[in-house]
Amino acid sequence: MAKFASFTVTKKIVHIALVGNPNSGKTSLFNVLTGLNQRTGNFPGVTVDKKTGSSSISSAITGNIIDLPGTYSLYPKRLDEWVSYRVLLNQDKDIKADVFVVVVDASNLKRNLLFCSQIMDLKMPVVVVLTMADIAKRKGIEIDLPQLERELGVPVVAVNPRKNKGITQLKRTIELTASNQYKIPVRDFIENKELAAASIDDLQLAIPGASDYSAIHYLINHEEFDLDSRLQTTIESIEEKHAFNHTKTQATEILQRYQRIKQIMQSSVTEPDPKEQKRFTAKLDDILLHRTWGYLILLSVLFLLFQMVFYVAQYPMTWIEEGFSYASSWLNNLLPVGWFSDLLVNGIVAGLSGIMIFVPQIMILFGLITILEDTGYMARISFLTDRLMRSVGLNGKSVMPLISGFACAVPAIMSARNIENRKERLLTILITPLMSCSARLPVYTILIGLVIPNTYYLGFFSLQAMIMMGLYLLGFAMAMLVSYIAKWFIHIKEKSFFILELPTYRPPRAKTVVQTMISKARIFVVDAGKIIMVISLILWALSSFGPSGRMADLDTKYEQQMAQNPGAKDSLQMVLNTAKLENSFAGILGKSIEPVVKPLGYDWRIGIALVTSFAAREVFVGTMATLFSASEEQEGMLLREKMATAKKSDGTPLFTVASGVSLMVFYLFAMQCMSTLAIVKRETRTWKWPVIQLIYMTGIAYLMSFIAYQLLK
Repeated sequence: MAKFASFTVTKKIVHIALVGNPNSGKTSLFNVLTGLNQRTGNFPGVTVDKKTGSSSISSAITGNIIDLPGTYSLYPKRLDEWVSYRVLLNQDKDIKADVFVVVVDASNLKRNLLFCSQIMDLKMPVVVVLTMADIAKRKGIEIDLPQLERELGVPVVAVNPRKNKGITQLKRTIELTASNQYKIPVRDFIENKELAAASIDDLQLAIPGASDYSAIHYLINHEEFDLDSRLQTTIESIEEKHAFNHTKTQATEILQRYQRIKQIMQSSVTEPDPKEQKRFTAKLDDILLHRTWGYLILLSVLFLLFQMVFYVAQYPMTWIEEGFSYASSWLNNLLPVGWFSDLLVNGIVAGLSGIMIFVPQIMILFGLITILEDTGYMARISFLTDRLMRSVGLNGKSVMPLISGFACAVPAIMSARNIENRKERLLTILITPLMSCSARLPVYTILIGLVIPNTYYLGFFSLQAMIMMGLYLLGFAMAMLVSYIAKWFIHIKEKSFFILELPTYRPPRAKTVVQTMISKARIFVVDAGKIIMVISLILWALSSFGPSGRMADLDTKYEQQMAQNPGAKDSLQMVLNTAKLENSFAGILGKSIEPVVKPLGYDWRIGIALVTSFAAREVFVGTMATLFSASEEQEGMLLREKMATAKKSDGTPLFTVASGVSLMVFYLFAMQCMSTLAIVKRETRTWKWPVIQLIYMTGIAYLMSFIAYQLLK
């Protein structure tokens, strides 16, 4: 028999950086190239998101792709722009790209070519990718691709990531560029040397191999580069020797680039008469950004969003809840009575049920938010609310962190770094936790389901959905009020401006929506789930054990009663379980804080939930699941049913409209998230502002929930 030697073909790894203007389609292209092979972290030393992924470019090449933050030019202002800038100037020690894929919006070619031309003049391997050609076509813009490629001197590929068109050709072009089949243009896009010839010549003697254009950037931003002190001194002396003017050089360069871009546009692009009838986007903006109708439409969109969260999610939530209830009953019947079975059923299974039941709602909520972002409507919300933001000391840029706060306050607070004005940034950080994040969603959902009737008006408008939207709007209103008051106490005076690009409306991409839904569900289950499970297990231990003397006395007392009345054994066992819970370590802790929370309509069990959920708000549901499983008063019932039948010590229902609304209001305003406090300390570099946040939010939460309970009881 013939024998064949086995061998493994090792594919070459090519590092590819995706760069481009914001809203140019860069992220969509990244998602198509990498699929689910993505990783998200932070760039070293900063809190800016770092998205990387792998893609099979060809049979011989694997692409290691990094999605760099969007920027408009090589003159950075924000922190995320500095991240991209350092990579492009080869000043990032961790990221060294072999090929730069420059994503260009075909419908805004003139503006996008500025950044593209700057990257080309750095003399690195470049592939230009034209996106949104379909939008350009609808605008009446026609691009002569071969002519544009000749003018630029680098390969140009048209793609449509939403329809997966042009991706094969792009991969082939990247392969040829990485293999040096496409040469870097010898001639600069503009005559950079003429901008500061003497300074550039001296700089290139100090840094051999620097292109004319990169030499200009060394002269402008060398203080921000990681260069040795000797080289820093040399560059400073070159600047002084030739009286190098940063501002004049930059202004002259930009003017020359736009002159050259104008020439390219005249030879490569056919544009419609600017006097033609308004485009669809402009017509739609007249309605959606209207001074009156715009706000009414925004409220309608938000209501529909919450209506869908309730209506669509109720079915899978019920299936999951019934599944866990069946699993608990099955395990109870299968396993012998003992601490291990109690741990498994009332600790682990109960904790898992508190996690998994809310996955459908979180997936639906983030899927709908992604649709709003993909269509371009989310940017309109920022524009629409700018005037309101300014009236309370913020500006339109504050809206995006606040909207992000509906997902999670931690990345939302990080994104406030994009706000250049220090006072507005600080105010945004202070009020962002008042936005109802996804961690509050499980709390709202279970409480609304308990105390608010499932009533529909006109057959469609759900009372529960309206209450949910009201909570979100109440949090936003309180944030505006706090910002308005706080602006008088923060004495920082800086000029503020707001510039926003409104992207063209486009249909959402189903693949992106699904990927986001899966990603957010995974984050909730893994990140929040770990906290919920740990606290659930600790709580199970605290609720299952207590002072040995108390527990022994209870066992003796009820054993005697069971012996005297065998027919009431089952009911006495339930009473014993309840008594053990009240006398456990958890019960003792709850009873000690009950006087503080009683004016709000709560008992000791809710008091325990308030304490445990300080680690993370969503722990409330896991705590309820563990406590009510530990009591075993109603075996086989769903958690919501157990909570609905729960009684206070005086026999009155624990969850009423008054106590339920009071509890929702408390969770709406309270700072119950250690991670948020930690990130505020990191961003402000002092414990002063996190402490102020904790005090003012807890105070508002207690006062408002007290008022709500007293008005409704």
